[in-house]
Amino acid sequence: MFYCGGEPGIGKSTLILQICDKVQGEGKVLYVSGEESAEQIKMRADRLAIKNDDILFLGETDIDIVNQAIMDNHPKLVIIDSIQTMYSEELSAAAGSVSQVREITSQVMRVCKSRAITTIIIGHVTKEGNIAGPRVLEHMVDTVLYLEGERYFSYRILRGVKNRFGSTNEIGMFEMREEGMCEITNPSDVLISEREDNPSGSCIVSSMEGTRPILVELQALTSQTIFGYPKRTANGIDYNRLALLIAVLEKKVGFMLGSQDVYMNVVGGLRINEPSIDLGIIMATASSFKNVALPKDMVIMGEVGLTGEVRRINLIEKRLKEAQRLGFQSCMIPESNKKDLKDKYKLDIIGVKNVNEAMKKVIR
Repeated sequence: MFYCGGEPGIGKSTLILQICDKVQGEGKVLYVSGEESAEQIKMRADRLAIKNDDILFLGETDIDIVNQAIMDNHPKLVIIDSIQTMYSEELSAAAGSVSQVREITSQVMRVCKSRAITTIIIGHVTKEGNIAGPRVLEHMVDTVLYLEGERYFSYRILRGVKNRFGSTNEIGMFEMREEGMCEITNPSDVLISEREDNPSGSCIVSSMEGTRPILVELQALTSQTIFGYPKRTANGIDYNRLALLIAVLEKKVGFMLGSQDVYMNVVGGLRINEPSIDLGIIMATASSFKNVALPKDMVIMGEVGLTGEVRRINLIEKRLKEAQRLGFQSCMIPESNKKDLKDKYKLDIIGVKNVNEAMKKVIR
């Protein structure tokens, strides 16, 4: 049993409908929708050029009727869109409540697992990005997938949070187009393809998404504040992490950012929580503040501690190979990682021990 969660309008139903088309010839697919009518699903299927004639549609929210339809049709795949719209008459609580979601998931699991039916449950998330409903839902299902991305950007990331059948934190990257979700086989190339010139405040960093290295562009902008209190804005990274790294710049490097507004953005609408981009955040901010462009062909990676030291990061070999594959000429990495490198690379590898040393290397 799979759970796929995401914000409204992010593309969950589109992606699942495309999956239904991919299993053509494997057996019947029962698509249960409590949110959209058959006409709406048909319009989307026509737009996506869905050709699987074995898709059965059921517009129902009563879980007893849904379970009966599963037993009568013997499908190979069941889609429930969404779990928050389903209800059981055995409970007096409203549809979408904690008790309803838990009970309905339990009923569907019993019916489908006893018949070896693959089931995908679509659900909403809270404003914090967690599954809407009881946390026990994550423990009940076999796999939890999150579809992430900014609504006004075309890129989407399908992230595996839990997986009883394989590794977790793997991702798939898609672009939302008119014909549906299209897989991006080379995310790094796409995310940095529009970086033609070399302005100050721009920096390429390496982030690990599961076992896949992805190179993304960070953009920083510092400007004189017009208020008494400087503004910090973070889009795609943690706000508190940005504030911490700005404090390191002020304390350890001597940059007076108390009168500067600082804006930080991850290009492409992605969200990155990995600490390996710390050094990139600091260098991009310093580049904008000093109005000095960083080398265009350089990738920067490293975790930064509160004392300004640049700390070791994991999977450094994969990150360097990705940078080399995409044609970058140099990489700035922690000195402790550089000492342990075994392979030889066609890169100028610059090891740094602290942020002051990193500044001296590229910002004059």
